[in-house]
Amino acid sequence: MGKAPRDPEETPETAAGKVNSPPAVQPVSDRFPALEEQEITFTVLAPEAREVSVVGSFNGWRPNATPLNNTGAGEWAVRLMLRSGQYEYRFTVDGRWSEDPRASQRVANPFGEFNSVLVVPLAVRTSIL
Repeated sequence: MGKAPRDPEETPETAAGKVNSPPAVQPVSDRFPALEEQEITFTVLAPEAREVSVVGSFNGWRPNATPLNNTGAGEWAVRLMLRSGQYEYRFTVDGRWSEDPRASQRVANPFGEFNSVLVVPLAVRTSIL
């Protein structure tokens, strides 16, 4: 008859140093963080605007969370780091909400208008040594 484990939580297998637990599954973002976040640039042409922001599912739809900078010639821009996925967004130009005229996709929103859609793919970057 074998000895009983000293620790009440200890089993004969762990006492002998043999742990048969399944390997932990690591999320893709932990294994390849560079593949998960990408720099995305939002731009909009608004030559008469005084303030422009991008508002969307990535910033909790908060109008003042992500202001754009006037880059000259009436163009406004901001760079964000976003994880792969699908996002809905709109611009606010001097407090007025509008969709992105350059967006390739859009979806109806509950206010009878449209949200622009941005799809950030999972980037695949490989290098051959």
